Amino acid sequence: MQLKRGHGYEMSLTYKVVISDEAVSDLRRYVSYLINVKKNTQAASSLLDDYDVTIATLSTVAGSLKLCESPNMRVRNLRRINFLHHNYFMLYQLDGETAYVTNIFHGLEDADNKLR
Repeated sequence: MQLKRGHGYEMSLTYKVVISDEAVSDLRRYVSYLINVKKNTQAASSLLDDYDVTIATLSTVAGSLKLCESPNMRVRNLRRINFLHHNYFMLYQLDGETAYVTNIFHGLEDADNKLR
């Protein structure tokens, strides 16, 4: 935790982000689809760049995002962060100062039913 001095004191917390094997597998599946099916390496590269930005963002905002509204996700203490430039999102659990990314989904997928 860092204290920054300005017009007052502001507490700034940086979260450790841990990516599960399942989330890595999800991302690999999307990248593979873009490269092998859509034949679009530029889109795959752009998605990976957006993933990196989302992870960096998560490391600073993890505690400020609310629990998912779905009862199925809420009972698992899941929170959601959207990718900035692509229709994908990450689900994560917060434990103290660590955000555990459990899954990555495309925005058109029914994440709630896939987690059942």
